[in-house]
Amino acid sequence: MAGLPEAFKEAMASLLGDAGWRLDASERLTYGYDNSRRFAQPDAVALPRDAAQVQALVQACRAHGVPVVARGRGTNTTGAAVPVAGGVVVSFERMDQVLDVRPGDRCAVVQPGVLNGDLQRELAPHGLFWPPDPTSADYSTVGGNLACNAGGPRAVKYGASRDNVLALVAVTGTGEIVRCGSATTKGATGYDLQRLLVGSEGTLALIVEATLRLTPLPRSRRLLRALYRDVPSAAAAVARLMAQPVTPSMLEFMDGDCVRLAREVGGADLPAEAGALLMVEADGDEATLSHAVDALANAAAGEGLLLIDEAGDDASRTRLWAARKALSPALRTLAPGKINEDVVVPVSRIPELVDGVRAIAGESKLPIVTFGHVGNGNLHVNILFDPADADAVARAEAALSRVFALTLSLGGTLSGEHGIGLAKRDFMASAIDAPTLALMRQVKQAFDPDGILNPGKLLPPA
Repeated sequence: MAGLPEAFKEAMASLLGDAGWRLDASERLTYGYDNSRRFAQPDAVALPRDAAQVQALVQACRAHGVPVVARGRGTNTTGAAVPVAGGVVVSFERMDQVLDVRPGDRCAVVQPGVLNGDLQRELAPHGLFWPPDPTSADYSTVGGNLACNAGGPRAVKYGASRDNVLALVAVTGTGEIVRCGSATTKGATGYDLQRLLVGSEGTLALIVEATLRLTPLPRSRRLLRALYRDVPSAAAAVARLMAQPVTPSMLEFMDGDCVRLAREVGGADLPAEAGALLMVEADGDEATLSHAVDALANAAAGEGLLLIDEAGDDASRTRLWAARKALSPALRTLAPGKINEDVVVPVSRIPELVDGVRAIAGESKLPIVTFGHVGNGNLHVNILFDPADADAVARAEAALSRVFALTLSLGGTLSGEHGIGLAKRDFMASAIDAPTLALMRQVKQAFDPDGILNPGKLLPPA
């Protein structure tokens, strides 16, 4: 443990106790990775119980020049939680309480370690929910959702994490506690710092409390599935769906490989000849829902449509959504290696993005499977390859660069909900112009003047 000063280790042991301060190599090992499959061993792991302990920890880390990496449950896919510079991983798993639910104000106050799924279950008896709904909801934390601005299928109608946070309490890199925003749905008092912190991946501050904006649970939901002959037909339907007045509560896309996996692995009842699938959901009051469903069905109809029908009961809807959520892990059955990126383009450019990705797949001689939240223009592009094949690895990396270049050429952006982390950091200079990057670095300097918070992530080296 030569990496940490003895005085620092003793102070942290006294502050956090045996349960909250981990130095054993085997315990540190489990906190050195995230779902990107990257790994770096931290020098220590801290498990604080409250904001005061987080503040004292950051102040000590600053005094001793020790890096600090915040961690939820490690579901991030970009390496954002991997401690590449060593230092202390701060896991918020013991700060996992819903502190207050205020139905009259449609808000909840939570600690960062509460699981998204646990929060939803606690809100349901009040007739409320928090809209961010990532695939990992049952095992990802609210703090992690906020750190990367997680969205999920509902974001097309209800917005992502940034749109559903009212206020934050956070500890900056100087060890100061700052309070941003208020528990009101309107506010014009200074800079909108809480929205700035959402999506900052722990590079500006460590969130220790969040006041979340809640939404009433819809009374009814109806789910359409539209099957198409090919991917271009489905992509064109997306543009039609988003151009008409009724906003779907979810609009999900699967290409032909995804349809096959949903059928063979997820157990969905889908015909073999389908080359693409749209899942279109409407929610609201039963009295008006039929009109919404009719409008969405009319927009989904067009060239290449094979079949459109309704998942007629809750069991059918549940099976179809379960098959969709199983897609990402199911892709491991096609190839042992996977690069999963979540690019975003304007909805009207979805057909061009899908066509371009298919062309890249053919020229790279690699399977590239696409699915995702197309109502937001957010597609998950999965490049599949064999990590043991050096040539395949090189082709996959080249394909990734081409996917990003295509996305940017269509007026898009590098990420919709996964964030930047390590995986996309070196592409930031292509996505963001030099003056804007310089301004981002100045913001980083203001919050974290010594650069101890999650170093090496999000911003490329100057």
